[in-house]
Formats: sequence, structure tokens, C-alpha cells
Amino acid sequence: MAALSMTWSCSPLTSSKFRRVNRYSGMAFASVKSTEGLGNLPKVVLTSPHGSEAELYLFGACVTSWKVDSKDLLFVRPDAVFNGQKPISGGIPHCFPQFGPGPIQQHGFGRNMNWSLVSSESVKEKPVVTVELRDGPYSRAMWDYSFHALYKITLDKKTLSTELTVKNTDNKPFSFTTALHTYFSASVTGASVNGLKGCKTLNKVPDPTNPVEGKEERDVVTFPGFVDCVYLDAPNELHLDNGLGDKISIKNTNWSDAVLWNPHLTMEQSYKDFVCVENAKIGTVQLEPEQSWTAVQHLTVA
Repeated sequence: MAALSMTWSCSPLTSSKFRRVNRYSGMAFASVKSTEGLGNLPKVVLTSPHGSEAELYLFGACVTSWKVDSKDLLFVRPDAVFNGQKPISGGIPHCFPQFGPGPIQQHGFGRNMNWSLVSSESVKEKPVVTVELRDGPYSRAMWDYSFHALYKITLDKKTLSTELTVKNTDNKPFSFTTALHTYFSASVTGASVNGLKGCKTLNKVPDPTNPVEGKEERDVVTFPGFVDCVYLDAPNELHLDNGLGDKISIKNTNWSDAVLWNPHLTMEQSYKDFVCVENAKIGTVQLEPEQSWTAVQHLTVA
């Protein structure tokens, strides 16, 4: 597969960019360290002085774990493949430069390319990692534009923050759609989302290619069966009760839309153990040369 021909901008285990960062605060410290993950894929582990931890695979820039008090609040499907070819099924995969089906492959190529580490640091006792993705032969074969994407991950005591910036480095304009396809650990029968009442909806369950327009009338949205629904112009904060005793705030800046998804019996092995609550940009972002677009997400557990 062409994605395997992509070269690293730095050796994943020897570059100084993959340095461990310690900032001592009593006996605790913030750290960023590199290691090999499943399938021998390069992985970066962030640890806060408070003991929370996050894991980021450079393949797809996919956050696969976010632990607070040793409890993982994200979910990776048991059928996930860590082979550097197929996108990682779980955690926080990227959908870029296309959300869903369309002219190029489903959910674009950002989730199955190797991103490169730009920096690792400690900012106010918070471990921070920034990775980047640039166009190459693999991306240009399906989307012929020059771009530069930066993705910054910051870990705090009970918050995981991400910032995605996309810049047009081409000499012609381009447009894209994008999303963070976040899988949360959950008990699907007890999980619910608050904050979507009044939003315009696009229900993709009857026909994904011709979604049914509607309006959300429920104060609390649950997952009673197969769920695949887009919420346009969603508020900048939603609240997830994962049914496992955790209340998670999902705040954002510039992610204008939201998506709820659970595959129900089409994924019988694991559908009971997760729900997807996704920040998204369903309407196209149009960038002229040298213009950039940035969106931020904050996940905070109570």
C-alpha cells in the first residue's frame, strides 16, 4: 500500500524530537516519552503530574488511550488492526480531508498516514505533543493539493485537549470536511448525551447517501439501536454520561457540528462497550493559498 512508502522526517526512536520531558513538582512529573506500540508502531505516551495518561500513535495521529485515575475513557475496538496500513479503529481517529463517503476514500487519508513529531514539551506542568502531516504522493494520488496539518495534544489532570490546524500551502484554493471520530468507553444501554435539543439533524440510518432532515426534540439523546446522526450547528459544549459512572464534558471551538454513532448489531462483538460522540465540520472549509483553519476540542471528566 502506498501509505507504507511514506518516509519519516525523523527516526521514531532515536531523534531528539522524541525526547522525554520531565518537570518535577514534588515527587510527580510531567513526561513525554516514545516507545513502540502494538505492531511495533511508534507511539508517544504523555503522563501528567497528577497521574493521568494519554497514548498517541503516529500512524494516523490517533489518540488511542486517555486514562484518568487509571480508568480509560476511550475505547479501541477489539477488531482494531495495528499494521500501519489499515486505520486504527478506536480512540480519536481523524477524518480528513473528507468526512464520510465522497470522491475519495471513506473519511479521507489523514487516519492512515504516518504523521511526524514536531515537538514535545511541558507547559505549566502539562505534557504537550505536536505532530504534523504534509501532502505526499499517497495523498496527492487522491487529493491533489499541498497542505500542512498540525495537531497538538495537551494532557491535564482531568482534561485531554486537541488543536487541529490545517494550512493551504498550495497556489490554488481547496476545500475539505473533517471530524474527530471519538470512541468513548460506555455502556451503550446507559449512555446519553445532553445539549443537542433544537439542533437540525441529518439522520443517516435509513439511507447514508440520502439522510433524512429533522430537528432534535429530546433533552437527552440515547442510543437505543443503530445510531448515525449528524447535528448541524451544535452548541460548543455537550455532556456525555457514559453509563459507567463518568460524566464527560465535550467542549470545542470552531467544530461547528456533532455526530453520534453506534453500529448496534452490525458490530455485535463490541457495540455495547462504546459510543461515538464526534466533533465535526460537515460543511466545507474553504481555504485560499496561505490561509489556515483551526479547531480545538477539550474533553474533561468530572
